[in-house]
Amino acid sequence: MGGVREPTVLLTGFDPFGGASLNPSWLAVQALHGRLVAGRRVVAARLPTVFDESLTQLGALLDAHAPELVLCVGLANGRRAMSIERVAINLNDASLADNQGARPVDTPVVPHGPTAYFSSLPVKAMLLALQKQGLPVELSQTAGTFVCNHVFYGLMHTLATDPARAGVRGGFVHVPDLDVLALPDLVGGLHLLLDTAVRVRADLPLAAGAVC
Repeated sequence: MGGVREPTVLLTGFDPFGGASLNPSWLAVQALHGRLVAGRRVVAARLPTVFDESLTQLGALLDAHAPELVLCVGLANGRRAMSIERVAINLNDASLADNQGARPVDTPVVPHGPTAYFSSLPVKAMLLALQKQGLPVELSQTAGTFVCNHVFYGLMHTLATDPARAGVRGGFVHVPDLDVLALPDLVGGLHLLLDTAVRVRADLPLAAGAVC
């Protein structure tokens, strides 16, 4: 007889893209692999910066680990804070090629899928948790139209339509370059985001004057 499966959270980053030699999203995610966060074991995995294949690998990870929560993480060049994404849209519109040379323009992530999905994580509670620690953080209304949004939308579509994923919550966070936020701060910030996401089921209203 098989034992009881240990509760897990799935945390994903991406491989380098656009000629870069590293991707801070994977460096930070990798550092949390195997840690316990709010009583859940973190499973970290690296996704390829490739349309379609990234979702194929994400689906295999969901099957293999049956996580209760999924947080995907990507790099957003030029941003000055950790960006908690609120919405994924059903659109691929690449300004540069992915790591296999694909550059889709105005194509859907999921044909005939809904226009958009919202994160099912407590984004405002996560925002406030990082603000209390003095880390640069913002709520973002766009995850772009490159592979990050592709993965975010694909994740939320799977969670919304696959009965085997009922009750699983998911979302996406963009991180800035390491010259904006050092790796230890990225790791600590992601740890706190995961802890908050696991513990908080109903999101919090933002206090008057809160920066978002």
